[in-house]
Amino acid sequence: MTQDLNWAIGGEAGDGIDSTGKIFAQALARAGRHVFTSKDFASRIRGGYTAYKIRSSTETVQSVVDRLDVLVALTQRTIDENLDELHEGSVVIYDGERSWEAEVPEGMHAVDVPLKSLAEDAGGAIMRNVVALGAACAVAGFPIENLDEALEKRFGGKGEKIVENNKEAARLGQANVEAEYEDLIGEYAVECTDEDYVLLNGDEAIGMGAIAAGCRFYAGYPITPATDVMEYLTGRIEQYGGTVVQAEDELAAINMALGAARAGARSMTATSGPGVDLMTETFGLVATSETPLVICDVMRSGPSTGMPTKQEQGDLNMCLYGGHGEVPRFVIAATTIDECFWKTVEAFNLAEKYQTPVFLLADLSLAVTERTFAPETFDKDAVEIDRGKVV
Repeated sequence: MTQDLNWAIGGEAGDGIDSTGKIFAQALARAGRHVFTSKDFASRIRGGYTAYKIRSSTETVQSVVDRLDVLVALTQRTIDENLDELHEGSVVIYDGERSWEAEVPEGMHAVDVPLKSLAEDAGGAIMRNVVALGAACAVAGFPIENLDEALEKRFGGKGEKIVENNKEAARLGQANVEAEYEDLIGEYAVECTDEDYVLLNGDEAIGMGAIAAGCRFYAGYPITPATDVMEYLTGRIEQYGGTVVQAEDELAAINMALGAARAGARSMTATSGPGVDLMTETFGLVATSETPLVICDVMRSGPSTGMPTKQEQGDLNMCLYGGHGEVPRFVIAATTIDECFWKTVEAFNLAEKYQTPVFLLADLSLAVTERTFAPETFDKDAVEIDRGKVV
């Protein structure tokens, strides 16, 4: 059995790379394996290069490594971008029907799977990436039943037929590799366990922490890489009597959150560098009106509109000193995904205890990286709500 499995899928923006990677990551987590992911994506809707990488192990993992055992390559560029991480024995799955022949160094295995044709046989070409997942399951000796559970979670809301079509697509991919590349079956046989893990990224942990801390109003405007906080809260916070509002811009968002906080609700907004700039005047209003408000800044590369999909931690001074005049504020930072949960709880407690704005800092890497945790890591019963002294 293989302790570590390093897997990736790459292609162009718009190829469904992120959703495909997340499905496989969830399947591995449901099989009781530790998972750590990383993403490489550009600021564009179509084209360019994008990739989703997974490191999975029977032991706790807190990073990816510069090694790939299985690569699903939807373009030749995917292979070229990852040559340094491929090694002798690596398996590269590609679709030769797309009018290209995968060029891989000697000692590696190029596995030609007719992804589009098999997907059409299952019900539609849109499922070609799921065919690739089935092929990867064959190479990894991974039980396809675990993939079924992840597919049900991903597509369950679209109806039983869509779920069954995707399951069939995965099985066609698996069967193709088993028939055409018998010597590669179980090349990287992974060990599964009975453990139950939670898979989430930093933005989701912030959203989870906000609900646990008693947040009942969130206002925000979509901005990479903070949008997932709002997406996580939408549909969940309502179950606790809360509300999510997508405002027309960041200035409106922070003032809506301020108003809700003045009315007595634990409130929050989340943004990134350019949004922090727009919110600056309200920082002073929040502080001088002694209103408890949590402002989450998920930092990205700057300055100006910057590079939304690249990593940087350049907003510290803005959060420390932004605004005219001198007002009290807290600035705290999360350094790990689980800290994103607990620091969010701390931020709400500090805001209410001292009646002042609290800035919670995270960054793109924390926001989009996913990792598995034992469920008790986020024990909501262990969360303490501190409202300070009520006068």
